[in-house]
Amino acid sequence: MEHNKKYTWYKIADSIAELSFAENGLTTVEVNNKNICIALHKNELLACTHKCPHAGGNMADGYIDALGNIVCPLHRYKFSLHNGRNVSGEGYYLKTFPVEIRNEGVFIGIQENNLFGWLK
Repeated sequence: MEHNKKYTWYKIADSIAELSFAENGLTTVEVNNKNICIALHKNELLACTHKCPHAGGNMADGYIDALGNIVCPLHRYKFSLHNGRNVSGEGYYLKTFPVEIRNEGVFIGIQENNLFGWLK
């Protein structure tokens, strides 16, 4: 996570156990009117947009490969859940979101989209 970015943090659950993951280790939550795909891979929570940037496939209907990449169910494009880079060579980018597990619960950071943020 870049330190110069400003995030608003949203609580999505009291604990990881409260999130209902499908057998593929993926689920979708609504955060600030946005659908976000949450992945549980090797006890790590990761988050990305729920739609594939290529053809709009629901990423939660895909799967996580052996390397920890999320795979779109439509055309099998693969993306790193850590940085959103397309690792199967097509050149797309999947937006990712930081996830924090705190004493108060599980939180997702949504970057502030302030047009005039550079004035701060």
